[in-house]
Amino acid sequence: MPPPTFLLLLSGVLVLTETWAGSHSLIYLHTAMSRPSSGEPHFICVAYMDDTQFLRFDNNDPSPKMEATVPWMELEGLEYWESKKRIVKNHLHLSRLRLNNLQMYYNQNRTGSHTLQVRNGCEVGLDGSLSRFNQFAYDGIDYLTLMEELRARTPAGMEVQTLEDEWEEVIASEFHTRHLEQECGQWLQGQLKKGNQTLHAKLPKTLVTHHPTSEHDVTLRCWALDFYPADITLTWQRDGEDMTQDTELVETRPGGNGTFQKWAAVVVPSGEEQRYTCRVQHEGLLEPRVLTWA
Repeated sequence: MPPPTFLLLLSGVLVLTETWAGSHSLIYLHTAMSRPSSGEPHFICVAYMDDTQFLRFDNNDPSPKMEATVPWMELEGLEYWESKKRIVKNHLHLSRLRLNNLQMYYNQNRTGSHTLQVRNGCEVGLDGSLSRFNQFAYDGIDYLTLMEELRARTPAGMEVQTLEDEWEEVIASEFHTRHLEQECGQWLQGQLKKGNQTLHAKLPKTLVTHHPTSEHDVTLRCWALDFYPADITLTWQRDGEDMTQDTELVETRPGGNGTFQKWAAVVVPSGEEQRYTCRVQHEGLLEPRVLTWA
C-alpha cells in the first residue's frame, strides 16, 4: 500500500455529461524494489476498481503476466490485454532506470534495497466530476519532500534540475496522460454504463449464529456476507445500548468473488439471547438491518 506521505502532484477535473450514481475510483499501484543481486527490480502492479482488486502483475511469478483477479475482467478483449502488456513492460524498464538514478543522486550504497512507488488513477465524485491523480514516493517519502531534502544538501551553485526533470518526465509522460484520460474517462465510464454488478452496491447476506462456550455463556456471532462495497458497520446492542467495548470484531476481508465478508461476536449469558441485537449498516440498505438470535 502507498505510504501516507504521498502528496497529490497532478490533478484535473472533467465534468461528465451524465451523472453516475455514487462515487467510484480506479487506482493503479506500481511498486519497484531494487535487488542488489540482480539488475532487474522486483516489480509489482495491482489495480483496484473501488475496493476490488481486478488486475495483478508480479515479475517474481514463474510465468509473469498481467492477470485478471475477478471474473468480470475476462470480458475484456485481446486489444485490452496487449495494451496492458506494453504498459507493464514500459513501467518495468523505467522503474529500473529511475531506481538507478535516484540511488546515484542520493549517493546511496548499491548493496542496499530501495523502493519506488507510483500511484495513479482517478475518482468519480458524487456530482459526476472526474478527478485524476499521479503520486510518487521513494523509500516511503513523497516527491516534494525528497526534492526539499536534496536542495538542502546540494552545495551552493550546483543544480538539481536533472532529478527534477526526471520526475517531471514521470508526471507529464505521454503514457500517464493517455492512460488516465482513456482508462478513467472512458473505461470506467463504460463499465458503469454497462451496469456491471461489481461496481454497484450488493446487499449483505446477514445472519446470527449461536455457539455455546460454557455452561453459563454463549457466543452470538453476527455475519455479513457477499456485500459490496467493503465499507460496512456491525454493531451489537444490549437492550438498545451499544456494546463496542465487549464486541469481538474482525477486519473486513475479501470473499473471493469480488465481494466482502465480516463478522462481530459477543459473549452473553445463556437464556438472555433475546436482549441482544445486531445492527448492520451498509450503503446498499435503505435503513439499518436489525438481527436477533431466533
